Amino acid sequence: MAQGIKRLGTPIAALLGVALIALIATSWLINRDALRKAVEAQIRDVTGLELNVAGNIDISVLPASYISFHDVGLKGGGTSDPALHVDVLTANLRLLPLLLQRFEIADLTLLRPRIHVSLRPDGESNWTPFIQTIARTMKPGADNQVSFSEIRIQDGVLNYEDAATHATEKFEDIDLSLAWPSISRSFAATGQFDWRGERVDGSISFSDFVAALSGDRSGLKARIASTPLKLAFDGSVANRTSPMMEGTLTIDSPSLRNALRWTGQPQPGSGGFGRFALKARANVVGASIALTNVNVELDGNTAEGVMTYANNGRQTLQATLAADALDFTPYISTFRLLASGARDWNRQLFDLNGLSTTDLDMRLSAARLTVGASRLGRTAIGANLRNGTLALSVGEAQVYGGIAKGSFGIARSDTVADVKAQFQFTDVDLQACASELFGLNKLSGRGNINVSLVASGSSPFGLVQSLDGTATVTGHDGAIAGINAEQLLKRLERRPLSGGGNFRNGSTPYDNLTIALKFADGVATAEDIRIEGPSAKITMTGTASVPTREYDMKGVASLNTASGFQLPFVVQGPWDDPLIFPDSEVLIRRSPFAAPLLKGKDDKSGDTVRSVIEKITGVKRPAPADSPTAENTKENAKSN
Repeated sequence: MAQGIKRLGTPIAALLGVALIALIATSWLINRDALRKAVEAQIRDVTGLELNVAGNIDISVLPASYISFHDVGLKGGGTSDPALHVDVLTANLRLLPLLLQRFEIADLTLLRPRIHVSLRPDGESNWTPFIQTIARTMKPGADNQVSFSEIRIQDGVLNYEDAATHATEKFEDIDLSLAWPSISRSFAATGQFDWRGERVDGSISFSDFVAALSGDRSGLKARIASTPLKLAFDGSVANRTSPMMEGTLTIDSPSLRNALRWTGQPQPGSGGFGRFALKARANVVGASIALTNVNVELDGNTAEGVMTYANNGRQTLQATLAADALDFTPYISTFRLLASGARDWNRQLFDLNGLSTTDLDMRLSAARLTVGASRLGRTAIGANLRNGTLALSVGEAQVYGGIAKGSFGIARSDTVADVKAQFQFTDVDLQACASELFGLNKLSGRGNINVSLVASGSSPFGLVQSLDGTATVTGHDGAIAGINAEQLLKRLERRPLSGGGNFRNGSTPYDNLTIALKFADGVATAEDIRIEGPSAKITMTGTASVPTREYDMKGVASLNTASGFQLPFVVQGPWDDPLIFPDSEVLIRRSPFAAPLLKGKDDKSGDTVRSVIEKITGVKRPAPADSPTAENTKENAKSN
């Protein structure tokens, strides 16, 4: 056996020796000029690109067979500027044909290529001739059928510009491998590149590359993975008159806000838009995308429906979605009407840039809806944003135990927001509604609320300063917390000077409640306020300042008894803690002991009256201008 192996090894060694001698001889005898011309011709025939070599040319047969061109420019289609410039272009050669003095490229390597892609307004680009040549040479039976199967790009840069939209993009540090098998109709590209400061892993494959290049239908799979965004498409593509794609689209992002910032899209508002996922059947025609069987998740909210997106000079999004439960709290959490002190309106300027970049037409329905502290039942909402004007409509919402309908609009005028709101609340819980909408927590019962308001300003404070419109409230079977009118009136009827006491205890029940307000420049004027209870009745007039959040009102409380005792009173101070005190002069007149004091004409009696009033109300009143006390005060001020 050993002898047989030795006898077999001898001819093999001799054959290898002959091959080695042939390779050495080939390296000596090779026609370098013919090799260069053959490689340049093959690249031109396959790609349609002309080589313009400005640097050195290196040729090697052993240990590797290749030819390298330095400082190479490639252009095609009669263009004057190179579409591709490469520091080093290396064509690896097939060994066996090389021994026979035939020069065939196995694959290409482009080191530090600089690729320029320019899209013209007609949709053609400077690479259109290259694509047409590839499609022609790869067709079965072509005269110059493609003869190399792979292109590798190392440390490349791609510059893209769109002449129609003036958009530009730059992709850097490109490392790609383009699989170009001559024995298959498929094509695949995988690799990495840097775009806008993020490293992106990508891959794309065509099941029928020739059909795809010719504009015919071909299978397409694409994947993009980066830190802000992951995208996958699995379907088909065609490009007869315009690009068309159909298949399953999947998008996933840990933060939609960061993904929008990374892709250069406008960011809506300043709250929410975190975790995002979408899966849908996509149909792409040109710059329009139609999504069906949509399943979308955003900030924990999940909805299903259909969506369309178009970018024909202006971005337009249309959607009809349905959800079981939605939470809008993240999107309003950063919007504060009141400042941190909770008594002054927020003066921070509005950011209205998001109203001028995108058109929106959305229909949204949910079985349950949460907006801050509000819990709504079945709700249908429509949102329309066009040319900087946002219109929200609530077709019907189950809220506060009743039904709400209305509309809300914002129109942008430079840095000023023009706001218009109209809402109707029918048979709602007044305590919950008034507390959450107006910050009033002293009203209970059930009733209806109608609001029609307009305002204009660059901040919440600016809006309330210009507030105009009307508001009406009608209620029944409720109570006003903070005062027991019946108890107070009966006590003062018996003992007018029984002391101020505490007027803000208990509650006043009512059978019917009517409040009609008219707003003008931020001031609400009471046109009709009536509270009718089983034992007492209250009517009020006056104003309430919305910018300062203070009352300045007067009223009359009366008993529903034979005596019909009436007591005028005053309501002044902040909304959340107003001061309520009765008309002291009326109480003094009803007192048989104190009434004579009002008839006194001397100065001491006037001081005594003031002292009694202050004791009853707990509020110090200024002395009359002509009284000695006032004169003494003036003299003291002058001396100081």
